[in-house]
Amino acid sequence: MSQTESRYIEKKAHASRPAHERELALRAAEARLVREFANEEEWLRTVKKDFTKFVPFLVRNCGLNFRGRILEIGADGGWLSAELSKLPRVVEVVTTDLSAAPLKERTPKVFKLLGAHAAKITRMPSDFHQLDFPNHHFDFVVCAAVLHRASNIVQVLREAKRVLKPGGQFLAIREPVWPLVKIKSRTKMLARLVATGVNERFYTLADYKEFFKQAALPLEVKRVNLSTGFKYYVNKVVNGLTHARYAFVGTRR
Repeated sequence: MSQTESRYIEKKAHASRPAHERELALRAAEARLVREFANEEEWLRTVKKDFTKFVPFLVRNCGLNFRGRILEIGADGGWLSAELSKLPRVVEVVTTDLSAAPLKERTPKVFKLLGAHAAKITRMPSDFHQLDFPNHHFDFVVCAAVLHRASNIVQVLREAKRVLKPGGQFLAIREPVWPLVKIKSRTKMLARLVATGVNERFYTLADYKEFFKQAALPLEVKRVNLSTGFKYYVNKVVNGLTHARYAFVGTRR
């Protein structure tokens, strides 16, 4: 298998799901993209320009030492899997999403765009509320803009903890966290999301801390600031006040 090819596995449980359930999952995946971007082309440009800054930042500023076997949940286009696959100490990445459609159609585009080491990657449908993997199997479980979409966040965290090796880490980034200062545009933003058919949940930092506590997954909250120059210092001051960008890192004891 070449570096530009990843493997796709069709799970029997997913294949047996009713067609309407698969369609709902596909619609949800498309809605997530529409929430932030006008179309797939705009999303791909943002992936290439901005999302590729995350992994270097997490390694350099948050002390994360990505290695071994990594599971991405709710991957959609799989940009995070693509970036992690390029790290020399990462030997395998399993990229999962509830819907098979983005795994089959979108992730190959993203892997090619980002120059992923795709031979390390296996794609398969999976429900993050009930992961089809053995205990203590992964060194890292990662996700981007996923937790807030879960119907039961604590259950997702417990499943992540179950499949992590002792000392393994769970990482969640790009979660929409309500800042401390309530801005007037919040109501308008929620109305706009509902109008486009996106029913997203939004939580405070305190909510996320409680979710991790209930899952018995010790949490470290890292501030995320991908800006440079003067804007970096401005964002460093206001992060958590007028906007909130964090990386949630849970470690399995």
